[in-house]
Amino acid sequence: MPEVIVRRAVEADLPALGRMGAELMRLHFTFDPLRFMDPGADPDSGYAWFLGTQIHDDDVAIFVAERAGAAVGYVYAALEPESWKELRDAAGFVHDVVVLDDARRAGVASALMEAAMAWLKSRGAPRVILWTAEPNHGAQELFARLGFRRTMVELTREL
Repeated sequence: MPEVIVRRAVEADLPALGRMGAELMRLHFTFDPLRFMDPGADPDSGYAWFLGTQIHDDDVAIFVAERAGAAVGYVYAALEPESWKELRDAAGFVHDVVVLDDARRAGVASALMEAAMAWLKSRGAPRVILWTAEPNHGAQELFARLGFRRTMVELTREL
């Protein structure tokens, strides 16, 4: 199997990242269509547009995992300021981590997460926070292996 290279994303990556982000949207929507955004008719270009608004932000890092010249995963992390609403100090936040099905179970997600956490640490983040959907047990196992602990439980009620 070809080596996986983790590098910072560039604008040329946005179409592939948009496709992967759209898969993340679709997955979450299947978990709970009342809680998560409806992907709509063209989530690929929508997510590519969104990540394009983030890619040059100094407080954001998007890393791509590339194998044989093709993107097989990405992670989107950001520095978040202190939040009285969330009762937390400034922190790093991992918003997305996505790996294509055929690249899973090969350490790609771990490599992406380690790159994001190293970047966050280099920027002074004292900790990293992330959320994961309740039914996403594979992601929860990955995060536990990487040393994450449970700190919050989100509950939702429709009105």
